[in-house]
Amino acid sequence: MPKLLTVTLTILAIGAFCPRAARALNFSAPNSKFSYTDASGKKQSVEVVDKYYPKKIVQPLAKLDAQIDPKLRRAATIAEERARAHSLSKCWRFVKEALVAAGAVKSRPQTTLAKQAGQELVNNYGFKKLPVSNPYEAPVGSVLVYGARSAAGHVEIRTEDGFVSDFRSKTPSRRPLIGVFAKS
Repeated sequence: MPKLLTVTLTILAIGAFCPRAARALNFSAPNSKFSYTDASGKKQSVEVVDKYYPKKIVQPLAKLDAQIDPKLRRAATIAEERARAHSLSKCWRFVKEALVAAGAVKSRPQTTLAKQAGQELVNNYGFKKLPVSNPYEAPVGSVLVYGARSAAGHVEIRTEDGFVSDFRSKTPSRRPLIGVFAKS
């Protein structure tokens, strides 16, 4: 106890008789400006960033379009329930099954390549190509068809918060978008 009292009194005495030394004991914030000389020789200063908050890339939620057949929204839900975490390279098969299960199409589409899906949906099932070039602007339930030179392409259905085929994704495919198709 006497040692603690001695230390406390010593600190108080230093603070009373040597204020400059006492201020040095206080922890002060570092200078929040950085000064430098730019290429033209002019002195500049900028704020120092002491905390980093990564800006999350937030894409808008999909819009519900009342003109789109509600069976397509149901197909999106069915596809989401059946989707896996990672691709099985069976996107068109999963989308076909979701469209049939929801009643959006009466029979199973026959094309084998995903990049041919849009043309078949328009010719045989009453779908129309929507004037949408950004996948994020596609309404919920619409079918997005992507092309590829030597590959089968890709097909996915727009959901409220992302895209789904044989797997779920928050971002659309990087392949070139052929079109966005929906039924009224």
